Amino acid sequence: MSPLAIFHGLAHDTYPSLLLSMSQVRSFKASTWEDTITRISLWWEQARAVVVVPVFKFLVALCLIMSVMLFVEMMYMGVVVAYIKLFKRKPEKVYKWVAMEEDDVECGSESFPMVLVQIPMYNEKEVCEQSIAAACKISWPSNRIIIQVLDDSTDPASKELVKKECERWSKEGVNITFEIRDNRKGYKAGALREGMKHSYVKQCDYVAIFDADFQPEPDFLFRTVPFLIHNPKLALVQGRWEFVNAGQCMMTRLQEMSLSYHFMVEQQVGSSTFAFFGFNGTAGVWRISALNESGGWNDQTTVEDMDLAVRATLRGWKLLYLDDLKVKSELPCSFNALRSQQHRWTCGPANLFRKMAGKIIRSENVSLWKKLYMLYSFFFMRKLVAHVLSFCFYCVILPATVLFPEVTVPKWAAFYLPSLITLLIALGRLRSIHLLAFWVLFENAMSLVRTKALVMGLFETGRVQEWVVTEKLGDGLKTKLIAQAPEEHHVRFRDRVHLMELLVGVYLLFCGCYDIIYGKQTLFLYLLFQSMGFFVVGFGYVGKYVAASSS
Repeated sequence: MSPLAIFHGLAHDTYPSLLLSMSQVRSFKASTWEDTITRISLWWEQARAVVVVPVFKFLVALCLIMSVMLFVEMMYMGVVVAYIKLFKRKPEKVYKWVAMEEDDVECGSESFPMVLVQIPMYNEKEVCEQSIAAACKISWPSNRIIIQVLDDSTDPASKELVKKECERWSKEGVNITFEIRDNRKGYKAGALREGMKHSYVKQCDYVAIFDADFQPEPDFLFRTVPFLIHNPKLALVQGRWEFVNAGQCMMTRLQEMSLSYHFMVEQQVGSSTFAFFGFNGTAGVWRISALNESGGWNDQTTVEDMDLAVRATLRGWKLLYLDDLKVKSELPCSFNALRSQQHRWTCGPANLFRKMAGKIIRSENVSLWKKLYMLYSFFFMRKLVAHVLSFCFYCVILPATVLFPEVTVPKWAAFYLPSLITLLIALGRLRSIHLLAFWVLFENAMSLVRTKALVMGLFETGRVQEWVVTEKLGDGLKTKLIAQAPEEHHVRFRDRVHLMELLVGVYLLFCGCYDIIYGKQTLFLYLLFQSMGFFVVGFGYVGKYVAASSS
């Protein structure tokens, strides 16, 4: 037999067994894969039943408790405000207030106390002229007031513009000083602290503070200082912010709704019940002796204003808020500016709570009820729970319930309670009530930024000490010109995109689609709209974009 025949015979005898062996391998692999899938499926079902579902049920229960707590807190504040309005409990009826004679202004009456007006600035050439002008036009004897401009600008053009504006008003007879530092240590708190060290400040009794975009009315001191003169335990009198650019875009309208509630309700309730509220850092007048006794300006957190208010209260001083005293200011119209502002406004209070909670508990100058208000209502509920609940419940846990039918959320918690809370907040600005749905979607989207900042503040991680000055655009004419600038259309895409918001948007979209296909709820309506809200924010299509300044 030839070798070739022998080879063919061997091949005939060998290949069938080889083919059989490969078939067996495939069958073995398929069965192994099926077994693996079955094991994973069984493991997941066990983990779902034993761990995941109980954990979600616990989180839902926790959120329901926090929702009720927040609702009770807001109802309490609503009742207090209704009482104030119904019985006309104006500050003039609670504290002694005697009008000062404005006729003596031009005479330079020595009966007027000496007032220092501080205007801290940092690269704010768009607003410096109008703010300095407003401060210089305040009605008060010229020899009893000092305007102090604290310029930390690193932009030479900004610094030169501020200097020339100060020189211009000085030539007109205004007692104005231009102060600069060679560093920005302590940021705004550091600038205010350095400003108080000048020798001419020793002759002053009170200090009024206005941020660079604030424009007080000429009668500001006549409406605030009498409270301090006739009530020796008052340390601070603060006015309410009024926004000159509230109607500039949708984002500024939504901000106005939130801040109007903050001032009309939260600040007024704290002032009327316990003579304590968080100083907003501007549009207020401090008694200098109270400021010094409380330790002066401290830069341990990024909310030096709230920090000072807490320390003054622990010293036994009282704070007064005047809801009818309005001071013009500007809202950020750039989303990146708003994000930076909200980060500081959330991270700072959380960090302050971490550092001051123990001191509040141990204070001997504060009553038990006032301590409870400061710790529970002011810090815990408004600065912590409100932010955590907005994001964790409405943007994470509630959407996840469509994936776990075993976990149910009562309708009163998913719809009725948040609707009532939203309506209570809307009462702060009734003219914008038609924007309520947009406000809910936007606030939930912003809750991601706030929750991240809150965690940083509580645990002192990441950007806990970050201070970014809120971008300002100046007067209405300037705003219109910038809004029409062609540079607005050339913002780099990567500068607009916010990845975390987009990821949350994808998660909500997935949950919404899953609910449509497999679910038995109508939650998909909320989930789809809220996912759109996160996508709009994530891609940066909110607010206005302006060309970056040279500073």
